[in-house]
Amino acid sequence: MLAKQQDRSQHSLFFSLESTLNHKHPLFILANKIDWEMFEREFSPLYCPDNGRPAKPIRLMVGLLILKHIRDLSDESVVEQWSENNYYQYFCGEQEFQPRVPCEASELVHFRHRIGKEGIELILRESIRINGKDSNDKDVYIDTTVQEKNITFPTDDKLAKKIIKRCWKIADRNSLDLRQSYTRILKDLSYDQRFRNHPRNRGKARKADKKVRTIAGRLVRDVERKLGPMVDGYRNELDLYKRVLAQKKKDKNKIYSLHEVDVQCISKGKEHKLYEFGNKVSITRTGSGVIVGALSFRNEFDGHTLDKAIEQVEKLTERKPRNGICDRGYRGRSKVRDTLIHIPKSFSKALSTYRKNKERKYFRKRAGIEPVIGHLKEDHRLSRNYYKGITGDEINVMLAAAGFNFKRMMNKWKSSFWLFLEKIIVFLNRQLHPIRDSIILQTI
Repeated sequence: MLAKQQDRSQHSLFFSLESTLNHKHPLFILANKIDWEMFEREFSPLYCPDNGRPAKPIRLMVGLLILKHIRDLSDESVVEQWSENNYYQYFCGEQEFQPRVPCEASELVHFRHRIGKEGIELILRESIRINGKDSNDKDVYIDTTVQEKNITFPTDDKLAKKIIKRCWKIADRNSLDLRQSYTRILKDLSYDQRFRNHPRNRGKARKADKKVRTIAGRLVRDVERKLGPMVDGYRNELDLYKRVLAQKKKDKNKIYSLHEVDVQCISKGKEHKLYEFGNKVSITRTGSGVIVGALSFRNEFDGHTLDKAIEQVEKLTERKPRNGICDRGYRGRSKVRDTLIHIPKSFSKALSTYRKNKERKYFRKRAGIEPVIGHLKEDHRLSRNYYKGITGDEINVMLAAAGFNFKRMMNKWKSSFWLFLEKIIVFLNRQLHPIRDSIILQTI
């Protein structure tokens, strides 16, 4: 049910967060810059008006999502820190300090599912609006990176052992009497799989791997037979296990995780990390440093992502970018919609010196998107995606971009205030220096 309207009037005569907190604090400024009424207006229709338990305030839930990706926190941490931080509470709409947690961490999961990809895109649009004129650049810089999923490095042996454990759970849940559990045999095989890189152990480890896969296949078939009429409830799960055990080394569209079946194996040519397991994301940035586009893909060719990337920029900024500057991974594209695509290549002799210098300036400036991607990964939760499924991939990249844009403006407000304060201190020191010297001389 839709939450009741909160009373925003001051209840205490002597204390309120607005009168107590520092009005120059970046979070305080950001709380008064964001258009919270827009979120109320857009998300209210997603709730039933008169049935069910009253929901948490929309501003509270949106504020927690924004704080999570600004501060690089988990759902549990942001909820816990909210009860300890006055600025967090004011940012989420509270007028007085509340010594309690605002909601359960799982309610953030349900809220993300409720608003979906379209709702998260509204948060990204608001973060672009906050940055003002810096987001109105006619030239955009586009690059792709990999958003890794929260899975372990996949090997055939790991997947087979996980299938065995899941078969045991199905058997326990349904009281099935398996022909053999293979517990003792698997323990002996694990000894054979150790130190596989030693030349003397490679053959023994390969045989043990093959035996583990064979045991996994036997258990899957045994469980399928003994489930009887209940097998329909486990059909998708058992079909997944069979597909994993049947896939070969050079097959396409392989499954790398049992709980995240849509994970892709992506190679970006990095020497320190040949393969990354997750999905590809496209980041679009203006020359001044505002992210105006963030999209999730599976593992498409970079050039095939340009159409949707430019379309999203036009949708979020309501402007058509004039130039899109990319790297050589986008080769083959010269124009997308009304945007000219610039890719590094050998200059023709007919090109004027002015145009050559202009192109060189574009490509040098394009390199600035690389540290932006680094900040997205290290500071705003893009390095490892904990959200589930394809929808989780789409949500995480847009929230990371929104967190980056909000943090960018917070840093600008912080730096402008402290620079102003520093100038005042320097001015006062210059004025008071002669007076201080004269006082010292008089005392001597």
